Amino acid sequence: MVSANKIEILRIAETVAQEKMIDKSVVISALEEAIAKAAKSNYGEENEVVVEINQDNGDISISRKMLVVDDVKNKFLEITLKAAKKINGAAQIGDQLLDPLPPLDFGRIAAQSAKQVINSKVREAERERQFNEYKDRVGEIVNGIVKRTEFGNIILDLGKAEGVVRKDQTIPRENLRNGDRVRAYIYDVRSELKGPQIFLSRSHPQFMAKLFTQEVPEIYDGIISIKSVARDPGSRAKIAVFTEDGSIDPVGACVGMRGSRVQAVVNELQGEKIDIINWSENVANLAIASLSPAEVLKVVIDEDQNKIEVVVSEEHLSLAIGRRGQNVKLATELTGYEIDILTEDEESSKRQEDFVNKTGIFIKSLDVDETLAQLLVSEGFASVEEVIETDQSELLSIEGFDEEIVLELRNRAKDALLTQALASEEALEGAAPADDLKALLDEQGQEGRLAFVLAKNGIVTQEDLAEQATDDLVELEELGLDEAQASALIMAARAPWFAEEAGEA
Repeated sequence: MVSANKIEILRIAETVAQEKMIDKSVVISALEEAIAKAAKSNYGEENEVVVEINQDNGDISISRKMLVVDDVKNKFLEITLKAAKKINGAAQIGDQLLDPLPPLDFGRIAAQSAKQVINSKVREAERERQFNEYKDRVGEIVNGIVKRTEFGNIILDLGKAEGVVRKDQTIPRENLRNGDRVRAYIYDVRSELKGPQIFLSRSHPQFMAKLFTQEVPEIYDGIISIKSVARDPGSRAKIAVFTEDGSIDPVGACVGMRGSRVQAVVNELQGEKIDIINWSENVANLAIASLSPAEVLKVVIDEDQNKIEVVVSEEHLSLAIGRRGQNVKLATELTGYEIDILTEDEESSKRQEDFVNKTGIFIKSLDVDETLAQLLVSEGFASVEEVIETDQSELLSIEGFDEEIVLELRNRAKDALLTQALASEEALEGAAPADDLKALLDEQGQEGRLAFVLAKNGIVTQEDLAEQATDDLVELEELGLDEAQASALIMAARAPWFAEEAGEA
């Protein structure tokens, strides 16, 4: 037996398991492995040592695993049937037999080695426990105590684990000292070589959202929902809230009696100013609310380009933009639209310039007079294509338009687009691809136009094509190639390289 009190071994295993909050069986397994390692150093590394600890009474059995064979070739791992019968009378050829080893006394070196094995196993189990516990807690707020600072990163003691608030996830100008109790948002948990890494943040937009969830019972209960959050950490933030319950004011609920609820969040965020606004599915209304305290006079939305043009008075321009563009930046994040702020004069000048440009396009493309071109722009036409695509009945509804005028406009629009297309083809023809490039593309079943587009972009010969990377071709949108097509073309162009290498070999 091992020279240690059997009950003491079980007590140690239980204590370690409780301290590290891991399963007792993990500690027992680590002890078994440690004893096995020590036994190998005592009885010989060649032996396959098996150690079992009885978790009820602490009995320790040390054996070596042997294979019963007719002809022993390895005396450390094999045993004859005759010898095996002395250990177990029922032994048969091919059986795995456990041959008991004499009691083991730990020497100083063996004990040290066993201790290292136990520590390693316990640390590994502790890391796994931490990872499993926190990996499902991403998106939660945790409380921690500042333990130390490393290169600007703050290490928080979370009780059962440590979390790190990286420098870029701290609130600017916030001075946290050792021993300070703070709250932080878990935004990522990763298992790395040095153990589980719990990444925390105090600057994440969702940190503020979660703080409101803790402070406002209506949000916690799901009566009020947080639709969008935007933050400039340590300075200013905007949060949009919504409820389907008509009897509740979502903004008032978040502010609280005498501002108690919002003030609790502000205090946690080191005095960050928070604008709470009503969420609206109407993008224009949301944009107007998000630019508060500035008063908006007009909103123009471009759904295709995800842009909003907002017009304000000269007096409210600085309010709408905010210090260093902060207000419009937060409004952009909150709405998800790019917001462009204009004064009334700027908007008027822009509209006039746009009107003149569009009028000029129609005069040139459709060969019409200025009055007719201005009429088309006034009716909302922005391009020659729209004249063709718009339903004929809509064109006839324009005052002064009859079937003859509409037909003539459509024909002129078609002629203008055809002229543009031919000009584009001529521009491509001006870039002359080499014969080997045209032949290669023909072999690959590609249309002839592709060779001219490649030549226009500086890819004139087959060698030029062979030197390209797949991403280079995919990024040229006018080619219209996906990754697989681009890769196939490049490999075909490189075929002579491979043939040359094979010939040299």
